[in-house]
Amino acid sequence: MRLISRLPVAVAALAAACAHPPAPPTGLPDPLAAGWKGDTVCERLHEDAALRVLRCTFPPGVGHERHFHAPHYGYAIQGGRARITDETGVREVATPTGTGFWNPGVRWHITENIGEDTSIYLIIEPKS
Repeated sequence: MRLISRLPVAVAALAAACAHPPAPPTGLPDPLAAGWKGDTVCERLHEDAALRVLRCTFPPGVGHERHFHAPHYGYAIQGGRARITDETGVREVATPTGTGFWNPGVRWHITENIGEDTSIYLIIEPKS
């Protein structure tokens, strides 16, 4: 039910992003195409002309190689701890289960699950 209660916020954020999404960087995969050491970590749950929904699953020690993100709403189905490397440096973050977040886009980053449990995220991307 927590996800459903957050859907109005997600829909408003997605609508705003559709108006002016940034151009994707060249030469980097998006989250669906990027994997980890040759293995797929994200699967497409839904895609139509308006949006794409991905579920990304990261067992302990698994991450997401260097990739970019278009504007998206994320939701932690099963949160956890991750090490994130991007143009600002390296940091560790904890995302609690049930947390939703809006991201206006990421030029590039690399993530790795440094926790003891599998992390699972929904990524909802508007299309222009």
